[in-house]
Amino acid sequence: MTVQSEPQQTNASKWLDAELRYDSGVYNKHQVVMVRGQGATVWDETGRAYIDCVAGYGVANIGHCHPDVVRAIREQAEKLLVMPQTLPNDKRAEFLSELVSVLPHGLDRVFLCNSGTEAMEAAKKFAITGTGRQRFVSMKRGFSGRSLGALAFTWEPKYREPFGDAVDNRNVDFISYGNIEELRAAVTDQTAAVIVEPVQGEGGVRPASPEFIQEARRITRERGALLILDEIQTGFCRTGKMFASEHFGVVPDGMTLAKAMAGGVPIGAFAMTGEVADRMPAGGHGTTFGGNPLAMAAGVAAIRAMRNEGMAEQAREKGAYFMERLRAIRSPKIREVRGLGLMIGVELKEKSAPYIAALEHEEGVLTLQATPLVVRFLPPVTISREQIDGVVAAFERVLERVNPRQVPAQEVREEKQTE
Repeated sequence: MTVQSEPQQTNASKWLDAELRYDSGVYNKHQVVMVRGQGATVWDETGRAYIDCVAGYGVANIGHCHPDVVRAIREQAEKLLVMPQTLPNDKRAEFLSELVSVLPHGLDRVFLCNSGTEAMEAAKKFAITGTGRQRFVSMKRGFSGRSLGALAFTWEPKYREPFGDAVDNRNVDFISYGNIEELRAAVTDQTAAVIVEPVQGEGGVRPASPEFIQEARRITRERGALLILDEIQTGFCRTGKMFASEHFGVVPDGMTLAKAMAGGVPIGAFAMTGEVADRMPAGGHGTTFGGNPLAMAAGVAAIRAMRNEGMAEQAREKGAYFMERLRAIRSPKIREVRGLGLMIGVELKEKSAPYIAALEHEEGVLTLQATPLVVRFLPPVTISREQIDGVVAAFERVLERVNPRQVPAQEVREEKQTE
């Protein structure tokens, strides 16, 4: 590893103590406090450096604290922080123009919000008003968010069951991801929309086949349903294209967007065709903070940085290199390396949690879990090849060294869902 750690700081435990004491308890906390980030590196309060292959769960695509985003936030914070969408704003108009310029042709209307889950809630309502229908087709192993409405599209029962009948998915038909025959059987003249991730993240980093996405486009158009692509994690250069839909040559009726769109500032959007947008009655949906000038300024800077710095091409090249290096590891513990761009999963033949813990504690590499068997790598696009080499070498070392039966229980966390 070439990243230099900073000098030790004092009072290293007070922040962790406070967070553990006052937090709601729904998160499995790491035993570190992160205080700074730059590019693909983050530092904890003791000064230890980590190569970040979590990137805020796929948010920091352009790297932590990109100077253009920092500058835009600083300048906007001195001008105007909040303005409701009933009152037009210069920075909001600039952001909408910038966003539509990179969206697939025809998606030229946007509902602005604050997160991916909010974008999915908007998509659900716009699909209902846009078609006059209320049934949906969603994917097994898919993940669509944590609100009660979005949870209805999330297949894994463990996320829904604690809330009982409050999660109403009686109008949702779940099909096997990639199964064209099930898709054809499920989409009917009662279907409002098919909702699909171009790459399933939480489901194990599983890219869809072009044939499946293309058939979803064909059959939804044939039967009067919408095709909604969940690009919350795959969007904004993560997969080697600005949007993963570009890999398949498909333009959907709507796309849910969030995560990387504003370089780290909370933001969300549902992009759609004018036909879908115009069927929502005035006042049919809304948000207080969505489209706020601060997030809009960050979004303008982030999207321009992606374009000016060729980040889609970077993700494509670095992702291919990363996966090549991972596939070169000769370990009997690895079942498969798969992914698209810099959205990469390594499926093991045993639980991944001990290896994720060892990477963090012993090697200074932060990674994610995706299903109990998969180690997920979501580094910023700005990660260097040297850093990729360091991550791969660290992963190879922990695969050789770690015996899951000997890892202390307190060091092994089964990650709660993170997206």
